[in-house]
Amino acid sequence: MRAHVFQHVPFEDLGSIRPWLDERGADISYTRFFANDPIPPLADLDALIVLGGPMSVNDEHDLPWLRAEKQAVRDALVHDVPLLGICLGAQLMANALGARVYPNAMKEIGWFPVRGVTNANDGASVFHFPAESTVFHWHGETFDLPANATKLASSVACEHQAFQLTRRAIGLQFHLETTAEAARAMVEHGQHELVPGPYIQTAQQLLDAPAACYQGANHLMREVLTYLFEA
Repeated sequence: MRAHVFQHVPFEDLGSIRPWLDERGADISYTRFFANDPIPPLADLDALIVLGGPMSVNDEHDLPWLRAEKQAVRDALVHDVPLLGICLGAQLMANALGARVYPNAMKEIGWFPVRGVTNANDGASVFHFPAESTVFHWHGETFDLPANATKLASSVACEHQAFQLTRRAIGLQFHLETTAEAARAMVEHGQHELVPGPYIQTAQQLLDAPAACYQGANHLMREVLTYLFEA
């Protein structure tokens, strides 16, 4: 398996995705945009994973590499490269196809539930989330669904939490890959965002989440990965 990763900041990495790839002997390569790495040809990849980051997809003036990344995402979709976008990655997928990305009515930071959106007629062509899952959030923006996307999950704070474009392309607004180490890193670098709000937990609440939260989210991550990359 040939897997490539678009990484935007050093402290947001693969998390629990890494052992899933290692178990399959994946050859993992990176484009680290913070280090000005180039984007390689993508057409022959078995997996493209677009990670999160604190920037906005609308920051092209300050971060011109965003234009090239959006074009690469469009190219991946054209070539039917199996594609997973996480948080900023999901927003990039939506925006690359012309959908708006804009501030959500409220920030959502912490462990909160999402609800699966199911349609009995979707069958195996659409990934089915559980009726409710507790997952890790860290986002202040949201997006309109791009044309022909299927909504997969929603929450009280944010209507569009996950979507699917093709059998092999899914965007997640939340972080199923989060490990305890990853959560600590995000709290360390995002402490300034932890201000009182209806859907913003304190640093202590974030870090004191029981092991079952991580286990449940990481298990669901594995199900998404298997669906996308072992079709």
